[in-house]
Amino acid sequence: MPVLKEHQPPEVDLSEGDSNLSPLRQQWIETAIDATSQHWLARDAAVFLHQSLSTPCLNVLKTCQGSFIEDLQQRRYFDFHGNSAHQVGFAHPQVIAAIKDQLDAMAFCTRRYTNIVAIELAEKLAAITPEPLGKVLFAPGGTTAVGMAMKLARAATGRFKTISMWDAFHGASLDAMSISGETMFRQDVGPLLAGAQHVPPAEPYRCIWQPTGTCEDCDLKCATYIDYVLEKEGDVGAVIAEPVRNTAVNPPPPGYWQAVRKACDRHGALLILDETAVCLGRTGHMFACQTFDVIPDILTIGKGIGGGVIPFAAMIARTDLDMAPQKAIGHYTHEKNPVAAAAGLATIEIIETQNLLQRAQELGHHALKRLQDMQKDHSLIGDVRGVGLVLGIDLVKDRRSKERAVAEADQLMYACLGRGLSFKTSQGSFIPLSPPLTITQPELDQALDILESALTDVEKNQ
Repeated sequence: MPVLKEHQPPEVDLSEGDSNLSPLRQQWIETAIDATSQHWLARDAAVFLHQSLSTPCLNVLKTCQGSFIEDLQQRRYFDFHGNSAHQVGFAHPQVIAAIKDQLDAMAFCTRRYTNIVAIELAEKLAAITPEPLGKVLFAPGGTTAVGMAMKLARAATGRFKTISMWDAFHGASLDAMSISGETMFRQDVGPLLAGAQHVPPAEPYRCIWQPTGTCEDCDLKCATYIDYVLEKEGDVGAVIAEPVRNTAVNPPPPGYWQAVRKACDRHGALLILDETAVCLGRTGHMFACQTFDVIPDILTIGKGIGGGVIPFAAMIARTDLDMAPQKAIGHYTHEKNPVAAAAGLATIEIIETQNLLQRAQELGHHALKRLQDMQKDHSLIGDVRGVGLVLGIDLVKDRRSKERAVAEADQLMYACLGRGLSFKTSQGSFIPLSPPLTITQPELDQALDILESALTDVEKNQ
């Protein structure tokens, strides 16, 4: 048997989410979870490899519907996390019907063949993305779609170097981890992809370029630095970024993406926007790039395109990038999965016919106003951010120093769970709030009432 490396006491990294090693997690399980659920949690922990953010798990779910998840104790929670896959809510009847019908008609498409529903979804995506985007490849998940985009960029430019953002997340595979910028996924894993350069993200609230001023005082140093690195490197193939990150919700300052787009064009680099978590309406437009008025060379989408049911993703590229027919850009068993494609078509139809884009804008404006009102009454809230129904609050110990209120964020999460609202934390102190686009305003207000009530209790106990 090989010798395993000596294990040290685990260090908890909170960049991507709350810790499943938190003392409050154990307290929650001991006090809020009944014997039956604890039994299943123990069986889960016994059979699954333990990993951060996952096993040991928080609870055992029985069902999900609309805006809610329900545990074995028949307690319902608003799910304001949903793995960013519940744009049309959980178990939408139209999505479920499309999947069932497709299972009866054709459950699988073997390689080298195509099928009508996959063609129709690709045509639909080509039609609704801004020109000159129009060529599509499907993949089993967002991580693999990002990998395809990186391979296509190499084929198109003959360059392997990339520029991406610190704190970004593009997936958990080794190639996607290389361009991601979170410690949790990068630390102690050994060599990552060569040529993966990183730059600071556009983050107005915690700006490293202008920590005491405003974006207006800064003259877009965050974008200027990307141009600088592109010039110094000279042979970067692609800039890869999330247009807005749903787990930190940092909308870039006006003009940022236009400046980055011009820098890419000036230095011959492609712009890849990874919308895995914010595609299909979350920002109030079908695609976040439309929200920020920028057109990438390659767009990756995922999560919600499977209707909150099927793992699925897509890469949508400029039509003139269809230039590598001799290569395998994406060679996946479920590349043209007819069942997943049926879920995708149903999801887009729901968004379009139920006017969920306008709904995301209206409810997002309403929710942002409520969060801003909370900020006036709760000193724990340092900043409030939102684009459509991608929302969040940054908790601080002190508004002047902006010291992260890490312990308080953990307390708030469990206080909300006890009242029926589920979300995860990010960056230790950020509370991202991503409800489904189908949520009603009364439901949204009820969830925000829970949040405010929990905030009051946490501040009293400080």
